[in-house]
Amino acid sequence: MPAGARRLLARLRVRPARRALLVAGLWLAAPVAADQISSARYANPTPRYAHGVLGDAIEHGTLVLTLDTGATLRMVLPETLVFEDTAPRLADLDGDGAREVIVVESSLTQGARLAVYDVTGRIAATPHIGRSNRWLAPVGAADLDGDGTVELAYIDRPHLAKTLRLWRYEAGALSPVGDLAGYTNHRIGERDIAGGIRTCAGAPELIVATADWTRIVALRWSADGFTQTDLGSHEGRHRFAAALACAE
Repeated sequence: MPAGARRLLARLRVRPARRALLVAGLWLAAPVAADQISSARYANPTPRYAHGVLGDAIEHGTLVLTLDTGATLRMVLPETLVFEDTAPRLADLDGDGAREVIVVESSLTQGARLAVYDVTGRIAATPHIGRSNRWLAPVGAADLDGDGTVELAYIDRPHLAKTLRLWRYEAGALSPVGDLAGYTNHRIGERDIAGGIRTCAGAPELIVATADWTRIVALRWSADGFTQTDLGSHEGRHRFAAALACAE
């Protein structure tokens, strides 16, 4: 590799899968963007994990990533895991301009965990809950406290523990930063996950339900911990939609 190309690579400081190509002695910068993920979906339905928390006993064994080039990558799980999820979620977690993919993976013996993928495969994950047929429901990902790093939020066992958990994504790893009991975003058999993250008044807020499903609330996270705003009674998904649209 010519010295100039080596110097350019050092300045870019990107992962190997996102580096530009050296062809016939020419450094081609354009392909850096070409390896970015434009969409993601699950494939290879399988009955090997008969939990049925999302309404049936069919989960998925493969994550399919579509790149900006139109090429696809297939991430195939071993027989001991499934994607127990509604759909993959795309977010730029490290601020490099390329989106990562957030998924729920479940072990047949150890239950669910939150995992992050990029074009190279799985790059980070929380621990499994620790027991079969124990699930988590994602809320979303955002820089919740304004410190420049992104937090990932989910409800741990939305039908049992009903505990909000936050994990910070930094330097390619996930670390726990906060928990709050008494909230949920899913009921057994529902095909979707309620709520999400909104930004209505300058700061991201987590939109979830109270554990008894009577109220919809907005939760903020800061260095001082959680604060809650009551958004009114829970009357169905339309109230969550209104909250996310800043109409509540």
